[in-house]
Amino acid sequence: MITKPATTPPLVMTQDRFALQVVSVLDRQVAALPADITERLRFARQLAVEKARTSRLVMASAPAALENGGHTAVSGKFGGWGWRVASLLPFAVLVLGLVSIDSWQKSSQIDAAAEVDAALLSDTLPPSAYSDPGFVEFLKQRDR
Repeated sequence: MITKPATTPPLVMTQDRFALQVVSVLDRQVAALPADITERLRFARQLAVEKARTSRLVMASAPAALENGGHTAVSGKFGGWGWRVASLLPFAVLVLGLVSIDSWQKSSQIDAAAEVDAALLSDTLPPSAYSDPGFVEFLKQRDR
């Protein structure tokens, strides 16, 4: 069986070419840097290489975790139904909070309307005053 050589996509080739150009410019400029900066850069490079190595190991071990049914050390004894119940708890608290805010707002609106009604019933005003658009504002200012 004859296999065809894999061709590299043009985007990857362009990215590789750009990376080589950046590396060559940085290599030319590294001689002008002070020793303490080059040492910090060397240390940062070692850290980056180590992080890349550990991330590759984690990515390589991910399929093994999926083969175990997705259960890893994170799930522990709590398992499936416990996490589902625990994830519904914040939703229940949110709904309960929204219902209580709604009832508080309704009761404050009812109290405000009752104050206006009480002011209307306790005052002796001519009937034309009730149809005046600024009457509610007059009542609010009088209460202050």
